Amino acid sequence: MVKFKNVSMTLIDKGWSGDKKYCMTNAQGEKYLLRISPKEKYEFIKKMTDIQRTVTALTVPNPQTIDFGKCDDGVYLVQTWVFGSDAKDIIPHLSSSDQYSYGIESGRLLQIIHSIPAPKNQVNWESRFNQKMNSKIQSYNQCEIQFEGSEHLINYIKANRYLLANRPQCLQHGDYHIGNMMIEDDKIVIIDFERYDFGDPWEEFNRIVWCAQISPSFASGMLDGYFNDDIPDQFWRLLALYISSNLLSSIPWAIPFGENEIQTMLEQAKEVLTWYDNMTNTSPTWYTRKC
Repeated sequence: MVKFKNVSMTLIDKGWSGDKKYCMTNAQGEKYLLRISPKEKYEFIKKMTDIQRTVTALTVPNPQTIDFGKCDDGVYLVQTWVFGSDAKDIIPHLSSSDQYSYGIESGRLLQIIHSIPAPKNQVNWESRFNQKMNSKIQSYNQCEIQFEGSEHLINYIKANRYLLANRPQCLQHGDYHIGNMMIEDDKIVIIDFERYDFGDPWEEFNRIVWCAQISPSFASGMLDGYFNDDIPDQFWRLLALYISSNLLSSIPWAIPFGENEIQTMLEQAKEVLTWYDNMTNTSPTWYTRKC
């Protein structure tokens, strides 16, 4: 980071990655995002920066890499600063129509991201995700904290595994929801690609729960934008499968972060089970198509 001498740094205490993030300001007042990661993440982050350049070339707004390399603390990554506000703080205060419009935009951006194919040697999705679901069910069953209605999720998973057969795979952002979007110059900027992966494009919507809790209009718009107002019936069944799998793993995930996160996940599970009427309906109650 030779070019970034004589800078001031402010710690950014957000996110769950474990990386250290800073707002770095140089003598000219120019701001950058600095991320420090463990040294073993070097190849992963190198690949991530390549992916972000590809995504940028496809006109998806996201932070650009300025500098990247190894340092005494691990791996450093310097990216452009997004001069905007968190979408989750802005969108809920807009009109329902504007919330929906931003959702449409987010869906169309995701459509572009998913146009990037997975490597040809990618492991079969059905086998891969079945293993993942088995692991999540096992972890939940061994967890000291259980929630009412979890049996409905497990039963739904068991009855709908067949939907995973012959699913296509592509680039996934890995954590695509309103919490990883910013509004800059009235446009959405997609941030935090550090969970990127390759898999079923429809699995990417497993985080839409966070969007729907904040703004059902935004979440509805995201789906309509992605599917060009023509959502396949099979999507709803697969979405319910992916959300069921995610909910089961959310409690074991939350325990190390303390009581507040545990309660957040328990409340989310309760709300999702209400949306799906204990998994007897595959279309969530928050979805409203704009006429």
